[in-house]
Amino acid sequence: MTTRLDRLGRSTKHLAQLAVELQGREIGLRMLHQGIDTTTAVGRLFFHLLAAIAEFEHELIKERTVDGLEGAWSRGRDGGRKPTLTPAAVRQAQAMYDSGEHTVEQIAAAFKTTRPTICRALDPATIGKKPSEPQP
Repeated sequence: MTTRLDRLGRSTKHLAQLAVELQGREIGLRMLHQGIDTTTAVGRLFFHLLAAIAEFEHELIKERTVDGLEGAWSRGRDGGRKPTLTPAAVRQAQAMYDSGEHTVEQIAAAFKTTRPTICRALDPATIGKKPSEPQP
């Protein structure tokens, strides 16, 4: 027993294979929300129809997503979150870190962001080094 058909498989082919395998083992499927029972001929027909419709709907969603992304790219958008630190803020955070007067946590608090954001923005060669150590 399962709640929905789309939770059972990824494609119509996969669902059909699963249904044949379960039928061969004399196991029937019942979808609670869709009222499907594969122990009857009508239930099996309905199962295959809904599987095909679910796969079709999934393909439409994928196509619309790709179309939307391509449209955004053509308008100059590249997606994702906007950076929380500007290039000037990154330079200032690096200077604060290099001075040795501030911890990463203090720098993050000053820029109202998180410690991992500051660590990603800082020059990897300087992280964990004391200001008095020679830079490579």
